Amino acid sequence: MGRIVVTEFISLDGVVEAPGGEDFTYPNWSFEFDRGPDGERFKEEEALGAAVLLLGRVTYEGFAGAWPQYEGELADKYNGMPKYVVSSTLTTPTWNNTTVLSGDLVDEVARLKRDVEGEISVPGSIRLAQSLIAHDLVDEIRLMSFPVILGQGRRLWGETPDKSSWELTDATSYGDGVLVTVYRRIHLSGVRASRSAP
Repeated sequence: MGRIVVTEFISLDGVVEAPGGEDFTYPNWSFEFDRGPDGERFKEEEALGAAVLLLGRVTYEGFAGAWPQYEGELADKYNGMPKYVVSSTLTTPTWNNTTVLSGDLVDEVARLKRDVEGEISVPGSIRLAQSLIAHDLVDEIRLMSFPVILGQGRRLWGETPDKSSWELTDATSYGDGVLVTVYRRIHLSGVRASRSAP
């Protein structure tokens, strides 16, 4: 059975928009900080350890436009591995080994989790990540936090239908104060916490 792992670059105020993109008030804001060799290795090992990629349309187009032109172990992994893109409009993906998921998100992702052995990595893909969290489909969240407050931009955290509990399983600082935190979803055996009346 597969595990959904959301992985994000995030500012102190929760912004995840365009950490390495040009089309933003503060372009490439995550690149202002040195992650150090251990931080770079963490991201490489994370990518190499994934069984498949699950992407939203915008992130998919960015990856598909960039990775095929690179060489090396990481490029070989991304270019060769199975990729799934959630989209209602994309019909003919051009990146090798890509499957479009255009049906009901919950059904499609539940089937993917049943069919895949290993880690299903969801890098970036803000709307998709928010939907997966809202539908309680995420097993782990990995945040690489950068010591900056951006003050604007799309944030990862929005409202969700209900409360969920997470366990901190790792926290490591790299380079210029870049902090990686890893949280695993705690499932309470179907027991929901009761809500007290105000």
